[in-house]
Amino acid sequence: MSRSSNKSTVSRRAKILEELANKGEVSVKELSKMFSISEVTIRNDLGHLEKQNMLIRARGGAIKIKFYRIGKDPSIAEKQKEFLKEKQRIAKAAIKLLNDGDTIVLDSGSTTTEIAKNLEQLNNLTIITNALNIASILAEYEGINIFMPGGSLRKKSLSLVGVLADENFEKFYCDKLFLGADGFDTTHGLSTHDSEEAHLNQIMIKIARKVIVVADSSKFERRRFAFIGPISDVDIVITDSGISSEHKERLEKNGVEVIIA
Repeated sequence: MSRSSNKSTVSRRAKILEELANKGEVSVKELSKMFSISEVTIRNDLGHLEKQNMLIRARGGAIKIKFYRIGKDPSIAEKQKEFLKEKQRIAKAAIKLLNDGDTIVLDSGSTTTEIAKNLEQLNNLTIITNALNIASILAEYEGINIFMPGGSLRKKSLSLVGVLADENFEKFYCDKLFLGADGFDTTHGLSTHDSEEAHLNQIMIKIARKVIVVADSSKFERRRFAFIGPISDVDIVITDSGISSEHKERLEKNGVEVIIA
């Protein structure tokens, strides 16, 4: 592609996003007429922008992402203050899915931290976690074996990420993964603030026999900067009663079990 045509493509896609921001939705036919180009080219544009998490493809066009923002990456302490009662109920529901002898992965996050606080009564658990605060909680419990992957410390989330963490997680298998998310768009999938964290989450999903997403209802219909995976990666979602019937039905139609805590 020449520089001039590349510049034209970038400019057109920027105008599509501007049109979407103003109207909330756009159609392929309208955009084709607006730019005097083929509908095939417009579909390619929309497909590219969807991969960049900038819009949601819809039949015959696209719609604006609700609550889309890159935004500030809050600290774990800030996250723990939000929707605390919901997270505590979600954690108690998550514990019911565990059996003595399980090997599990606890992802970093405020909801998974609440799960860690409720594990004292279980015996013979093996837990793999990349979260320093979670490992510190688990260290107090007699019946739990803890593995940490190493890596570079993300001070905001107290999580270990990067090449070393990726390589070490690939050496494990687990019965259940308890995965948090900063965003959960049921038409698109899971997302988080940090690209390294997202990549490590993808590896966690690959090594798990069962993927259990723990997310309060505020996370739905929200996308963050880095894509983790589609809803087809998820077996169970544990959330609170604030989830809309639309999101619940969409998850269930895609074979995801939804537990309301």
